[in-house]
Amino acid sequence: MTNAQTTALTAYEQIDSRPLTGHQKSLVALAVVGNIAEFFDIFMVGFVIALLTDAWGLTGLQAGIITSCTGLGTVAGSILWGRLSDRIGRRGAFRWCVMFFLIFTVLTLFIPDGGWWMYALCRVGVGMGVGGLNITSIPYVQEFVPSKQRGLLSGLASVFIPMGLLLGSICQRIVGDNWRVLVSLSLVSVLLLIWIHTVPESPRFYLLHGQEDKARKSLAWALNLPESEVGTMPHVNVDKKASYAELLSRHLKPLIIVSLGSFCFILGGFAIQSWGQTLLKNAFGFETQMVAYLFMGVAVADCAGRFGSAWLADRIGRRWTMFLYGIIGALACFAAAFFHPTGWVFYVEVLIIMMFADGVFGIINAFGSEQFPNEVRSTGIGLGYGLGATAKIVGPSLMGVLVGGSAVSQNIDLSVITTAFGFFGICLVIGAVIYLFARETKGKDLESL
Repeated sequence: MTNAQTTALTAYEQIDSRPLTGHQKSLVALAVVGNIAEFFDIFMVGFVIALLTDAWGLTGLQAGIITSCTGLGTVAGSILWGRLSDRIGRRGAFRWCVMFFLIFTVLTLFIPDGGWWMYALCRVGVGMGVGGLNITSIPYVQEFVPSKQRGLLSGLASVFIPMGLLLGSICQRIVGDNWRVLVSLSLVSVLLLIWIHTVPESPRFYLLHGQEDKARKSLAWALNLPESEVGTMPHVNVDKKASYAELLSRHLKPLIIVSLGSFCFILGGFAIQSWGQTLLKNAFGFETQMVAYLFMGVAVADCAGRFGSAWLADRIGRRWTMFLYGIIGALACFAAAFFHPTGWVFYVEVLIIMMFADGVFGIINAFGSEQFPNEVRSTGIGLGYGLGATAKIVGPSLMGVLVGGSAVSQNIDLSVITTAFGFFGICLVIGAVIYLFARETKGKDLESL
């Protein structure tokens, strides 16, 4: 394509017509690595709690509170950073998410033995950092990549999150029972603060704030072209401001769909992430090291499911991908609820649940953010996902209540599985149906949404 042909296109037509550049791939990689590094901690907490149940004599209620505090932080972080991402920019919000995560991880290392309530408080702060990261990184990637690949490329930020679980399993196998060393490994995320300085702010954020020159510079970076060869900028009404009033008055339907749909899908997946290790260890009698190996398999299945949903979404559409994954995940939940004669059977059922019920997160947040226009995209997905993420409080708390107040190290009654997984299956059916009412966004450019 000649320079004359290139500049005859608009800037975003250039994005759509050209292959991905190294700079665009760097941004996608930043989102992927950031989510892996920080969700490494979220998944690691399941291993840490499995260790602390014996060391600290945690009750089911105490363990449930710790995991629920992570969920509470995620809710607060999603709403806070989603809102700030539309006000201070995607890059600035991403940076603050990493800093929150690092600060509270360091504080965790100074908790005295037995201080479970201090650990719970630190989990709120860590959850705030993690909760905002996915919310800020997805719109960040979406606003730099071609429309026809937007589902897959933005979904990649979520696809490899379960690799955090795989890394956690490997590290737990190597480190053993030293929970402080396991927690300290999360501090490698400090490298993200260096990486974020190598990428520019979103061009659409600049356009919404009347900074066309900076938007052109960001697009030139993405396209790896001189600024003079970047096409014309789209017209943007800079008077539009991200606000909750704007969101509630004009975008209430997608907000309800994202909130309720996210809640239903999150509920079962997060409960398994935070309690799966404990169930396998204390309900079915697997050794701690075996549980670590088994959850490596869970991580691989989850990654495969997430990649599949991100890939399918650009082919059969977002809505039908969500529906298909939700129904298959629900069937696996019902199987786990009513047929778990051995630990190995239950484990296979968990693999299927995570591949589909949690695998849908390869596209769910990318699809959710596409339900909102540019000026309220992060605010909308932040509030919607934040409200839905209350399931990260409800799910682990429900499991904690069902396990009961006695020490978790005692045997867990298998009736817990029947009650909890039956409920999770019903929620997944509801979530699958809810997303059929969302607007299909496959192949559409962001300005038309």
